Amino acid sequence: MEALLVWLTRYGYAGLFVLLMFGILGLPIPDETLLIFCGYLIFRGRLHFGMAFLAGFGGSLCGISLSYWLGRKFGRKLIHQYGKYFRVTPQHIHDVDRWFHRIGGWSLTSGYFFPAIRHFTALVAGMVRMPYRTFAAFAYPGAAIWVATFLTLGYVLGERWEHTSAMMHRYSLVATGIAAATAAAVWWLRRQRSV
Repeated sequence: MEALLVWLTRYGYAGLFVLLMFGILGLPIPDETLLIFCGYLIFRGRLHFGMAFLAGFGGSLCGISLSYWLGRKFGRKLIHQYGKYFRVTPQHIHDVDRWFHRIGGWSLTSGYFFPAIRHFTALVAGMVRMPYRTFAAFAYPGAAIWVATFLTLGYVLGERWEHTSAMMHRYSLVATGIAAATAAAVWWLRRQRSV
């Protein structure tokens, strides 16, 4: 983690762009911590808010768009080829398809705020062939809100950024676990009723 922050301090906007692009693609990069740290650098006068926002937003757009196109190109092929090893049935695929076309757009917008979830929403959107315009209408504003929120948070926190960032990371992981468990429970209950 410390090496990433040093790298970010050295390369500034370009570093933020690259790290967020790969972070959104799914590499184990602490995206929120990087954004909060950039907010702190803005607080210290090392970066400019507008430029940091554009770099973070651009990196997020590239990462989530690549995820979408990877899901669109390879998602179904991989599921059909390897899904049986994970007990994924055609009915499961159909259920995910229906669910995502119903409310999946909002998961693209809000998914940025949940670690792990943001890495999969765009892949699934591509896999279920969500139209690109619909994908962009939900995913891109979500990226703007997410980047602006955490940059602002880092700026407001100032010297307290590190302690608050670590605490937020723990709580966001808990929130992600609760959201995933709730979604699984709702899905299981609906399946039971339909049997």
